[in-house]
Amino acid sequence: MRAGQRIKDFTTGSIIGHLLEFSAPLFFGNLLQALYNTVDSIWVGRFLGHQALGAVSLSFPIVFTLISLAIGLSLATTILVSQYFGAGDKDMMHKTIYSSIAFIGVLGLLMSFLGTATHRRLLMLVNAPEDVMPEAAGYLAIYSAGLAFTFLYNVLGAIYRGLGDSRTPVTVLVYATILNMILDPMMIFGVFPFPAMGVAGAAWATVASQALSVVLLFRWIHSIGVPIGADRASVKRLLNMDGSIVRSILRIGLPAGAQQALVALSGMAVIWIVNSFGSTVLAAFGAAVRLDQFALMPSMSISMAVSAIVGQNIGAGKMERVRETVTSASTLGCAIALVVASLALLKPMLLMSPFSSDDRVLAVGSEYLRIVGLSYIPFALMFVTNGAIRGAGDTIPTMLNTMASLWLVRVPLAWILSRIPAFGARGIWIAIASAQVVGMALSRLYYAGGKWKNRAVSVSPGQPSPSRSNGGVNPGDAEDRSWQ
Repeated sequence: MRAGQRIKDFTTGSIIGHLLEFSAPLFFGNLLQALYNTVDSIWVGRFLGHQALGAVSLSFPIVFTLISLAIGLSLATTILVSQYFGAGDKDMMHKTIYSSIAFIGVLGLLMSFLGTATHRRLLMLVNAPEDVMPEAAGYLAIYSAGLAFTFLYNVLGAIYRGLGDSRTPVTVLVYATILNMILDPMMIFGVFPFPAMGVAGAAWATVASQALSVVLLFRWIHSIGVPIGADRASVKRLLNMDGSIVRSILRIGLPAGAQQALVALSGMAVIWIVNSFGSTVLAAFGAAVRLDQFALMPSMSISMAVSAIVGQNIGAGKMERVRETVTSASTLGCAIALVVASLALLKPMLLMSPFSSDDRVLAVGSEYLRIVGLSYIPFALMFVTNGAIRGAGDTIPTMLNTMASLWLVRVPLAWILSRIPAFGARGIWIAIASAQVVGMALSRLYYAGGKWKNRAVSVSPGQPSPSRSNGGVNPGDAEDRSWQ
């Protein structure tokens, strides 16, 4: 199926069908993206030792902090594109696409420079152990140099998703992940034509794979009706950023980016606390967090699907379908989270074994999974609700929710409990699980209040959208007034 044929109209048809069809590729894409760093961790942890695994693990929250702006602004792009698509406003949709690529691409270049210039200072901020610092510095410097590709991949993927195409970004990630898996051992251990680079080789493999994903997404973007190429007209469109659209991207994206930054910074704060227990606990934590990523991916993928579906239906003025989306997504997310949590609780040692053969690393990581696994269902509910709120363009409340759950619960509780001898590092894991429960409660309370329903960008609250040029909305498709 060509990418252009994958554009989906979510304002009609089965909600649960749309959720499954759209979130499945997103899950697979998130899975592949997580494999970038996970493959790095497995290779270095198994063959280069726990200090090398600690170096890669230490870099992850720092990298996530640096790319948090890209994640937030790209989410704004998905919201705007999906709402303009839902309202049938093709001109504003195209202007949003061009302005987003140009604006976020420039920010990516700036972040690459910033990350490369400050990587050692960032590692010192998280109290990097001395036996990990040299390899962590090399890995982080190289990874930071490629952040421009990460920014561009995020915004291009956001455009495809806003138009209902979650498959093309996944197809691209398949190619990129295969390249990463091939290059990792070649660059780490030195297979012709590459010298042996150790941990640095893992970083170079990841950057090369990310560059490939950007090239392919640009190459295929015209097939979803976006006329971007290597010609002068395309360059002119990209350079001619629309100020009002950039302001909308910032208005929606900055709170979302700040939310991601708060998550990342809290991760750095937790890493700082973990580092006080030494490189073995750091290695176990890093491996367990990688597994955490995989466990939480179904919920994150469903949340992204909810944002796109809610965005289109709000743009079309169909609020009853918004409510149905949240109900169906909550049921689906909890069912999957229950299965994943059961695996984490019952077989944690099996899950940890690919990362290390060190008994201490395996024991600490297993304890993490048993404790944090209890919070997977609350996490699923929180992400579904946040996805709906963000789909309406209301991103400030989710940012405040994140600030409260992470910085008023996770970080201080992790510090307090970890200082108590009876808890030790276990106190950090308890704090992480507790924060996710609090976040779920706050998110559901705000959603129940209903203020997010009046935050739509492309249509006025309470008004049906204009008839769409693609015929997807009938004149009688008006908003359900019971939601007012």
